[in-house]
Amino acid sequence: MRDTALFIDGSNIYATAKALGLNVKYDKLRDYFGSSLLRANYYSAVIPRREGLIDDIRPLLDWLSYNGYCVVTKDTKEFVDKVTGKTKIKGNMDTEITVDALELAPRIKHAVLFSGDGDFTYLVKALQRKGVRVTAISTLETEFPMIADELRRAVDEFVDLKVFIDLINQAVVKETVSRGGSRYA
Repeated sequence: MRDTALFIDGSNIYATAKALGLNVKYDKLRDYFGSSLLRANYYSAVIPRREGLIDDIRPLLDWLSYNGYCVVTKDTKEFVDKVTGKTKIKGNMDTEITVDALELAPRIKHAVLFSGDGDFTYLVKALQRKGVRVTAISTLETEFPMIADELRRAVDEFVDLKVFIDLINQAVVKETVSRGGSRYA
């Protein structure tokens, strides 16, 4: 039964994985959920295409879109900080994640949020009121936790990203061994 949806806050999970020294294998992540997966959404702000600017995220987004992920993007915005005078780039995807999660809520039993952003606390509570179980994947293992305390308290389950990556890798090893293949394949 396809009753699980993934909501991956790209910039948040990238920062978390980088802080932990991990590499997220998105093919293994998708396969881990198997036949229960209704939708796997990946959200990312992208630098608008301009001459001389290269956005390193585009090859990943292309790969994801060709490999079973629904990729949601929007252009980043530049603004000048009035206090420092420095140009900053903003690309928040919270609204897109929230709207998509609420639209899918009637069709899922489990939402997996790959983010530690405390702004999602109210979304978690809204999903729970609709009968959806919510898991957050982030980390407490960095110098400063990457998951907001209020979000961690609100979700039904919190899984540390490092533990989750280990689970994915173990599942792949078990599957490969059970098929008689090399565990390093």
